[in-house]
Amino acid sequence: AQLYTILQGGVPHIRWYGQEKDYNMLVMDLLGPSLEDLFNFCSRKLTMKTVLMSADQMISRMEYVYTKSFTHRDIKPDNFLMGIGHRCNKLFLIDFGLAKITDNRTRQHIPYREDKNLTGTAQYASINAHLGIEQSRGDDMESLGYVLVYFNRTSLPWQGLKDATKKQKYEKISEKKMSTPVEVLCKGFPAEFAMYLNYCRGLHFEEAPDYMYLRQLSRILFRTLTHKYTFDWTMLKQEAAQQAASSSGQGQQAQTPTGF
Repeated sequence: AQLYTILQGGVPHIRWYGQEKDYNMLVMDLLGPSLEDLFNFCSRKLTMKTVLMSADQMISRMEYVYTKSFTHRDIKPDNFLMGIGHRCNKLFLIDFGLAKITDNRTRQHIPYREDKNLTGTAQYASINAHLGIEQSRGDDMESLGYVLVYFNRTSLPWQGLKDATKKQKYEKISEKKMSTPVEVLCKGFPAEFAMYLNYCRGLHFEEAPDYMYLRQLSRILFRTLTHKYTFDWTMLKQEAAQQAASSSGQGQQAQTPTGF
């Protein structure tokens, strides 16, 4: 709760927290569906416009978290939620259960360490996270790159790998991730996606990402599109509402994710 209070801006607003009888309570703003929910709502196919619009906001959320001296360490589509009502086009970052803060007194960067267990979700984890290296800002941004590739491709090459134990499965994912060249991973999509991932992978442990540069990669692409600023799921909902209205209530409206 204290962490959410520090991070007001791009994360859910905390209304109250404390103890109630035997329970620890946390009351925060109600948000809409996650990007994973909306990806499924759109039949797991997003336009380039929506991927770029999402990327711009996600990068900004990450930058804000870092200004408060945190690394998130579990970046994935499930942890980005759309707002509701007048904030329905705004993305929020949630779930700071694995987040790590720099030294509160000195604001020094997290010290470099090795031989750490994998923290976060293996599918989107950075290569350094798989290698047991302490995660820093660049690792979060690399994870975000995998999220964008996931939306473009609808799946990642290391998804669905199975093995006898979780450790062996993670090793398989790590091997596949490291053996898949960025250019192969991003094949068929604008070069800016490969540029993004190569940049993030090249960051030094304590190096601050150039967030403006990363946003510019998506904004340059977005300017080549002539569509208005509307997410795919908003258009689908509007189309479903129009169809329902034109059929005088006889047609069925598309199933919308809870809170949408």
